[in-house]
Amino acid sequence: MNYVMAGLVPAIHVLIVNFMRTDLFDFDLPAESIALRPASPRDSARLLVVRPGIGLEDRIVSDLPSLLQPGDQLVVNDTKVIAAQLSGRRVGGVSEPKIDATLIKRLDGARWQALVRPARKLSVGDTVRFGHEGRVCLIGNLDATVEAKGEAGEVTLAFAFHGPVLDQAIADLGAPPLPPYIASKRTPDERDTTDYQTMFAANEGAVAAPTAGLHFTPALEAALSGRGIGLHRVTLHVGAGTFLPVKADNIEDHRMHGEWGSVSQATADVLNAARAEGGRIVAVGSTSLRLLESAAGENGILREFSGETAIFITPGYRFRAVDIMMTNFHLPRSTLFMLVSALCGLDTMRSAYAHAIASGYRFYSYGDACLLFRAETSGTTAS
Repeated sequence: MNYVMAGLVPAIHVLIVNFMRTDLFDFDLPAESIALRPASPRDSARLLVVRPGIGLEDRIVSDLPSLLQPGDQLVVNDTKVIAAQLSGRRVGGVSEPKIDATLIKRLDGARWQALVRPARKLSVGDTVRFGHEGRVCLIGNLDATVEAKGEAGEVTLAFAFHGPVLDQAIADLGAPPLPPYIASKRTPDERDTTDYQTMFAANEGAVAAPTAGLHFTPALEAALSGRGIGLHRVTLHVGAGTFLPVKADNIEDHRMHGEWGSVSQATADVLNAARAEGGRIVAVGSTSLRLLESAAGENGILREFSGETAIFITPGYRFRAVDIMMTNFHLPRSTLFMLVSALCGLDTMRSAYAHAIASGYRFYSYGDACLLFRAETSGTTAS
């Protein structure tokens, strides 16, 4: 059954399949498969090519130009990760417990939604003072008031500063928000400040990197251009909710977090013209794919888009805009593994992941990549 998420702009499409069990998207992943540092150079990472109905091929990312055709068009996400991980303490009470916060969504010039630990130590009206003892910054300390609390550890923080001043304070006091499966195994360091940004990063606002873009280098971009393959930029500010495992037993009960994105009319026009001439659209990462599908009409024509999308793509979805996807290897039971299963088929992706694990591919944000060709058959969706 298809639904359109109420209250969102018409370009947002959501496919919900009744009674599809979340455990169908589970798999065992050895701890040693999780990459703690990216490949160097970035385009030396391994690349698993998945062609449904044909088979698997082990390549490396620098082979990408030879795996595509002249006229194909890559679409990358140019969002830039902010220093969204803040540490501080609750002030003004008898005790001053330590508080860690990860900013997940900007609400306005002074307010952010954040995930905090331990959430039980905070109440509405409390003040949290962020800062690092002995670390020099322009502000020194940054205070925020707890305006609201949710049920899953999320709070609304109203900061004492606004606009560019707040942005600078966060940049000075914050740290890269490495995923917990990396941060729990080693201490984030200065190297992560550059490692966790793509070469396309330009528009600040993401709290997680669009990790497929981490594999690109200037040399790879030049090789793609030399083969007659275009490269275009869109923006989707990645939120932390994108990567969370689905906890509901049925995927229809999972609620996606909205993320802000934009596709310019000029980019839409170029992609539409290229596709009309036989070129294929290659989404670099799940964020680019989800944004393109949000911007596409029923006929597959891309339109200018600016706003939030909470598109949830699961098996049965009919892809409108994207023909090929380059992406990293994702978490079990995640919406992203559901997305790649929608593109290539669940059985195909379970086999591909089993091959990747057995062959020593590296998983997650700093890991290797796969190049996924869309299966010939797909379901339908509504707008």
